[in-house]
Amino acid sequence: MDASKAEASTQNQGKEEGASSAQGDAGARPKKASLKRAADAKAKKKHKKARVSRPARPGYTVHQGEDMLLVISSSTSQYDGSVWTLKKKKGSKKKKLAKGKGKASQVKKKKPVNAKPKLESKPVKEKEEKVANLFITQEEDDHRWGHSLPEEVLINIFQIVVIQEGAVPFLCRVGRVCRLWNAAASSPILWHRVTVGHCWIAPGRSQLPKTQKKIKDTLDWLAHSRFSQLRDFSLCHWTKNVDYALEVVSQYCPDLCSLKLSYCTGVTAAAFRSLGLHSRSLHSLNLQYSEFQVEGLLEYLENHGSQIRQILFSHGLKNDRLLAAITRGCCPDLEMLEVNTKLDSKDCQLPVCIQALQMACPKLKTFRMMNVQPLHKGMRFGIDPTSGFPLLEELCIATTSFSYLTDRDLRDILFDSPKLRVLDLRGCSRITASGLAALPCLELECLFWGQYFSSHVGLSSLKKGLHTLTQKWSRTLQQLDIAHQLFTEEDLELAMSYLCQAEADTLRSLNLSGTRITPRALRPVIGQMTALDYLNLSSCRYLPRGVKRIYRGQEDIRQLLDKLE
Repeated sequence: MDASKAEASTQNQGKEEGASSAQGDAGARPKKASLKRAADAKAKKKHKKARVSRPARPGYTVHQGEDMLLVISSSTSQYDGSVWTLKKKKGSKKKKLAKGKGKASQVKKKKPVNAKPKLESKPVKEKEEKVANLFITQEEDDHRWGHSLPEEVLINIFQIVVIQEGAVPFLCRVGRVCRLWNAAASSPILWHRVTVGHCWIAPGRSQLPKTQKKIKDTLDWLAHSRFSQLRDFSLCHWTKNVDYALEVVSQYCPDLCSLKLSYCTGVTAAAFRSLGLHSRSLHSLNLQYSEFQVEGLLEYLENHGSQIRQILFSHGLKNDRLLAAITRGCCPDLEMLEVNTKLDSKDCQLPVCIQALQMACPKLKTFRMMNVQPLHKGMRFGIDPTSGFPLLEELCIATTSFSYLTDRDLRDILFDSPKLRVLDLRGCSRITASGLAALPCLELECLFWGQYFSSHVGLSSLKKGLHTLTQKWSRTLQQLDIAHQLFTEEDLELAMSYLCQAEADTLRSLNLSGTRITPRALRPVIGQMTALDYLNLSSCRYLPRGVKRIYRGQEDIRQLLDKLE
């Protein structure tokens, strides 16, 4: 009995020990797992701490250039003191919660995104600041450079822009920057010459009353505050309010000397009366391509024509009366007279009495009739004037069509003009070399005799006598244009040889387009005329193919000499 009890007790003890040992193994496993997690957490903490410790950013950057080191300060950088954090997208958390409402047990916990730590803004070393300050200004001075400039320097800068771009609207815009710029932009020296363009309006629409009021207010403000020393005023492409603009300018600009109206309409007699009352210094009128009341201008010239020195207008049915009034002597001190028309105009014949004009304007220096065919009329009483244009320096009778001007007509104009410097006879196919050689002018500098648009060029026969012109004016001739003039090869070669007898810096422009020039005649001119910077050899039959073009610049022309040899 005792033995059986002892066996049973030993079995029970074995079972208890087995149970206790099983419980001990089960309890040891979670302890190991917790220890492993703790070790991993410590390692992560160490890794995080290692990422936080970053070196301080320097206050400058060094860039290596071609021959120097550039030290660029970062004190004005937009990234200094910024916070480097990772922004989470809005609504992402709500979507995740909404998806995981029914599946709370299946959602796995994601590792939290560790936000980047804030950068510690450490002060820059004093030495680095001193080095950076040597190469770049401080942030406080960067945006105030325009305020620290002297007013005289700003005026000089503005004057350069005004010469290239005009006073309006440049000065109006820079005057709104600050007080200093406004004071500089309001300097009267910058407002001596003003050009006002058209006010933009949508196509097919007219100016509303509010728009017209703004235009008038702007003109009033400019005249009161800016135009005190205005001398040259131009109005371009205005179809309305032209009279108002001229009245305001004439009243508030006592020093007005020149007035130009380009492509303007609606100019009435009231505007010319205002000019006569207030603009006593006005001596130049340019009315080309503009529509105006001829009666008003004639009245102005009759009363104030003695102060006019220059007048320019376009050919028209009514405007021709102006030339008749000038020949009657309403502008005795006239120095410049120009009558022009559009290039596409046809049959622009203008009757003019040259003898009457010579007697009425003895001080004329520039006489231009652009694309207008003058029809010479004789005087009624047949008086033969003893003086022509003794002070004339420029005569232009160029045309795009056939001209009826002859040698006799040209001699009647220039028989007493020894000071002539510029002679433009483009399109005048009836003028001959002998007629030009008989002119009294001995110091001609520019001769334009090309036949560009004449339909009779191809029908003309060969000409001679060009060498007489180059022999006469070789000492003073600077520009020569004989495009499409059919002179012989021998005559051209002889003419070029006379040009080479002048000084090397005399001839500057030579147009031989469409002529019979040969390489033999061209070589001495290119080799000896060192100041030649324009040469036109297009459409020259007797030259090689590779050289038939326009040459600009002395280097380009020097290279041509190698091709001709």
